[in-house]
Amino acid sequence: MTQLGLPDTIQACLFDLDGVVTKTAVVHAAAWKETFDAFLREHEGPQARPFDEVADYDEYVDGRPRADGVRAFLDSRGIHLPEGGPDDPPEAATVHGLGNRKNVLLLEKIRSGGVEAYEGTLRYLEAVRAAGLRTAIVSSSANCRDVLRAVDAEHFFDVRIDGVVAAERHLPGKPHPDTFLAAARDLGVEAARAAVFEDALAGMDAGRAGGFGYVVGLDRTGQADALYAHGASVVVKDLAELGGKR
Repeated sequence: MTQLGLPDTIQACLFDLDGVVTKTAVVHAAAWKETFDAFLREHEGPQARPFDEVADYDEYVDGRPRADGVRAFLDSRGIHLPEGGPDDPPEAATVHGLGNRKNVLLLEKIRSGGVEAYEGTLRYLEAVRAAGLRTAIVSSSANCRDVLRAVDAEHFFDVRIDGVVAAERHLPGKPHPDTFLAAARDLGVEAARAAVFEDALAGMDAGRAGGFGYVVGLDRTGQADALYAHGASVVVKDLAELGGKR
């Protein structure tokens, strides 16, 4: 059997999208920075402390649904906005309005710069499929399907649990394990027999909280220690490093 670097008990692999399959994490961080910096200047004036694309992104928004990311970051600055609703216009001074402003910027950046996949992940997905393991994509992004199609990777996954599906099923996002657990259920696999592949600290928390059999941390930004602290079973810089040992 193809060597995958996973325990023999694993029957399914659950992959995050941004930072694991595609190189969109940096685009997300840039869109969040542009959104929050503009808001902070409006709210606090030119002396406002800017959003940090590494520290603030990793701590408050990476891996979380948009509205949860807005709340977490603003809470860290002692700022509270009305919730508003999912259909709020991007200029609305609400949690959902700010999240929608970020999404408009994200889509502009994706369309102008394109989307790239991690070649090591694509090769690993091919090996996982060849070994007969079930697969799911688990992402907080409402743009998940479009991004997968942009890199011709939709066919790698038996199940998709993304921001759209989570909203339909009323599933709380990461760091809660509910989206990963839903993916495992849809695949017909117990959590203990599924491996989670994540680059976000919130994703590590979700993997640990869900009782998954193995949690692979992708260290794309030099945060290996933090990934281990949040529950990673193993940390690699690229899935090619797993060397396919199974």
